[in-house]
Amino acid sequence: MNNGNNRSLISLEKVEKIYKTKAGPLRVLKGVDLEIDEGEFVAIVGPSGSGKSTLINMITGIDRPTSGEVFVAGQRLTKLSENQVAKWRGKNVGVVFQFFQLLPTLTVIENVMMPMHYVGTYSGQRRERAMELLELVDLPDVANKYPSQISGGQQQRAAIARALANDPPLIVGDEPTGNLDAVSAGLMFAMFEDLVAQGKTIVMVTHDRDLAGQIPRVEEVRDGQLMSPDEIDQRLVASAGQES
Repeated sequence: MNNGNNRSLISLEKVEKIYKTKAGPLRVLKGVDLEIDEGEFVAIVGPSGSGKSTLINMITGIDRPTSGEVFVAGQRLTKLSENQVAKWRGKNVGVVFQFFQLLPTLTVIENVMMPMHYVGTYSGQRRERAMELLELVDLPDVANKYPSQISGGQQQRAAIARALANDPPLIVGDEPTGNLDAVSAGLMFAMFEDLVAQGKTIVMVTHDRDLAGQIPRVEEVRDGQLMSPDEIDQRLVASAGQES
């Protein structure tokens, strides 16, 4: 299904999220409207507890809105079953986490192959596809090592390769540089820029103001709402759009 804008990869319409707590209803998202076009690189910023993670969970289909609509990659997520959303996400969204979340009992190449097994893609070519992706992130030499045997920066690059396994149109980074040293963070960011240049859409949650300032578009979440452009903390966008 299309939400009416052929360029929009992501469209949130009046999205509300309310959690039930012992203290009463907790309104985490308050009528969020958001449009992100194909090929955009967007930073999501804001203080802890502002609703950033919940917003990302709406986009990836991990969580559902209490009210409102979510369209991503031509699909109306609010009308899919849990199983349908999981299959859809496997093909359309690659997620890169702060703590990598590689499976420790699998080798690096087996971790990269996992998303292909899950949704049934690249049958008969999975190892070859995984190796191509490891070469893309400059990790072919560690393909048969276990996550515990490689550095944090290497683990994050492996996680990027895994996120690309099914060639999804959307990559979501959940604080992907939060557990990396400055050099590794810079390498990861450069990879993201290359992916955007190749046509991928990237939405990245970050607390890193310097990093946010290098991303062409910044959206700030504050108290469950998106700030208008003139309300965004300008320290976060001071260098946005400049060459990094």
